[in-house]
Amino acid sequence: MYKQFIDTPHLIFQIHDTQANGPLDFPGQDILVLRELAERYAAIASLPVQEERRRRWKRLNDLEPERPLIWVNEVCWNEMDHDGSLRLRSTNEVCQRIETELRRTIYQWEHFPGDMIVEPVFYSPMILQNTGFGISPVTDVAVIDPTSEVASRRFHNQLHGEEDLEKIRTPQIRSASRRTAEFQAAYRRVFEGILPVQTRGSPGFWFAPWDDIVFWMGAEEVLIGLATKPDFMHRIIRRLTDAYLEGLAQFGRLNLIALNTCNVRVGSGAYGHTAGLPPADFDPGHVRPIDIWGSATPQIFGSVSPRMHKEFGIDYELEWLKKFGMTYYGCCEPLHDRIEELRMIPNLRKISLSPWADVRAAAREIGRDYVISLKPNPSLLATPSWHPEQVRAELETKLAAARGCNVEIVLNSISTVQRQPQRLWQWMEVATEVASRQGNP
Repeated sequence: MYKQFIDTPHLIFQIHDTQANGPLDFPGQDILVLRELAERYAAIASLPVQEERRRRWKRLNDLEPERPLIWVNEVCWNEMDHDGSLRLRSTNEVCQRIETELRRTIYQWEHFPGDMIVEPVFYSPMILQNTGFGISPVTDVAVIDPTSEVASRRFHNQLHGEEDLEKIRTPQIRSASRRTAEFQAAYRRVFEGILPVQTRGSPGFWFAPWDDIVFWMGAEEVLIGLATKPDFMHRIIRRLTDAYLEGLAQFGRLNLIALNTCNVRVGSGAYGHTAGLPPADFDPGHVRPIDIWGSATPQIFGSVSPRMHKEFGIDYELEWLKKFGMTYYGCCEPLHDRIEELRMIPNLRKISLSPWADVRAAAREIGRDYVISLKPNPSLLATPSWHPEQVRAELETKLAAARGCNVEIVLNSISTVQRQPQRLWQWMEVATEVASRQGNP
């Protein structure tokens, strides 16, 4: 059984259900559907604006003057199909996965592109066998909308005492090279004459061990443990950090790392285009962590002091982050009151400012030393009635607070638009106008 399907940057050491075992003898009608979509995709990718946007993202990430650039991710796709354009026509499960990617990319380009880039290439997945960390979350799940990927979960504690530390195992990674080659051949048959197909390893790694620990213990138990059993919590994070580091070393030894200095999401932010990586001694035949972006987040630490954040988060994260060429930090935790601690990360380039962060306070500390990865509030899209003027007010206020800084605007975690996809289109219209008018030259 193949356990991992690597073609996105955040599927790293945990086991994921995938379509890696799906049949690759694609029906002829499915191929026709995919080739028609691929022609539209390729036409978009060939537009001159794609290169202009690459230059803009590179300037921003290299801390050169640039207007705020906009990117949208984590969309509630179950609510987007207003006209049937997202409805799948293929029947083979692997074809449906390809079709989904093509349709969503085209849809976003047509309705809420912002500064997105479409590359003139399609990636075939690398198939890995992965044992994971040895623990799977035990949860109670409350599903409100069965078509949505969003659900409420209560996690049961599986790490009560010292004896439970043995449950955390080091992942064992193996490359299923034969199956990877079969996928690449199947993809090339589909896209022949339209788009080149490439197979790549993992384009970046998401270091979020405290997210894993929350899944294994529950948020309340983690916070209580940090306050009342600090030595035990240190042993948990020590063991898990060591497991992550050994997993990363295996990716390197197996030559399974790919560049993310391109059209790849870095951390919880946007693209990784930069002239600063890879370094001069780069070997295209063997990508190392030092050649790419790294990232880290301890989201639960939005509820602890900067001192505790450093002790249990940054001190361990530094062991991971120092292996990479540049780094992105943060996700949903507000970080405005701990910029001084983040400056300990020597290769830091981007800092996430969540919807709950004090942008003005953070901007005063950050200046032009880093890129601010500004996260607008997605809940404005979820209200019973739609008020685009609230979107305008939020963006104008936050961009004014960050004036003079390097800013990317990343709208993510969109759980619902109340089944009115036009809300997201209008959000992008407002954001584009505000960023153009109020942004840096």
